[in-house]
Amino acid sequence: MNFTDTPDGFRSGFISFVGRPNTGKSTLTNALVGQKIAITANQPETTRHPIRGLVHRPDAQIIVVDTPGLHRPRTLLGERLNEVVKDTYSDMDLIALTVPADEKIGPGDRWILENVRKVSPKTPILGIVTKVDKVSRDQVAVQLMALHELLGPESEVIPVSAVTGEQKDVLIDVIVEHLPQGPKFYPDDHITDDDTETRIAELVREAALSGLKDELPHSVAVQVDEILPNEERPGVMDVHVIIYVEREGQKDIIIGKGARRLGRIVYEARPQICQLLGTNVYLDIRIKVLKNWQSDPKQLGRLGF
Repeated sequence: MNFTDTPDGFRSGFISFVGRPNTGKSTLTNALVGQKIAITANQPETTRHPIRGLVHRPDAQIIVVDTPGLHRPRTLLGERLNEVVKDTYSDMDLIALTVPADEKIGPGDRWILENVRKVSPKTPILGIVTKVDKVSRDQVAVQLMALHELLGPESEVIPVSAVTGEQKDVLIDVIVEHLPQGPKFYPDDHITDDDTETRIAELVREAALSGLKDELPHSVAVQVDEILPNEERPGVMDVHVIIYVEREGQKDIIIGKGARRLGRIVYEARPQICQLLGTNVYLDIRIKVLKNWQSDPKQLGRLGF
């Protein structure tokens, strides 16, 4: 897609953040775009499909691609997510390795960097130290040096806080410098290319993941069944959503004692869905068991993986 109002010298391109789980990739994506497009949770593999967010400037357009993290897969779902990630990396103009300021660089970071370089050997890699608001200046300096050592002497390394916005504009400047000259790929009012149903499903999944521990988050998938105008209440949309789990016991956990957890999921997700749709919403959530869906090719296909 090309837009005629592209000025001379305009830069545009695709950047993907990579890193271990919980290094702040989705939070950073949201901060750069200026709007929540990627869900965040304290569990690994929260992001399950590439999400494109747009950063618009008079001189540039950055397409930030938030991907599922590269990981050692334990299920067919994990293998498929890794394939999606590798395909995505090979199309990037720039890849940024994210390392949190409050955790030492370890084997996981090295493993990700090795795999990124295998998949996309010619793509420049930028280093980002995230969560700098959590530690002292001295600790940030130590982490910047460690990341610089990991990436090599040619690399640039930027500290940033997605929460406070510190260094956000500097990071955007550096990203733009690395992008090729090119056209606008999207109109100026475009924020993400995710469709509405996907964003609704993700908001419900984010609320469902809140407070869950251990293996259960991996077993949760969400689909929007239908969105219909409420026949009895003008101006209200009925949003019907299904949460899939792998076992009956997991269904009980999601519902919670006296259906309290399910009520909290509705309470947390509904206002965000109202904002997204720009109207009042009745949110109906049902929970179904889809046995071992993470390892069943047929069910994975049905759920869009």
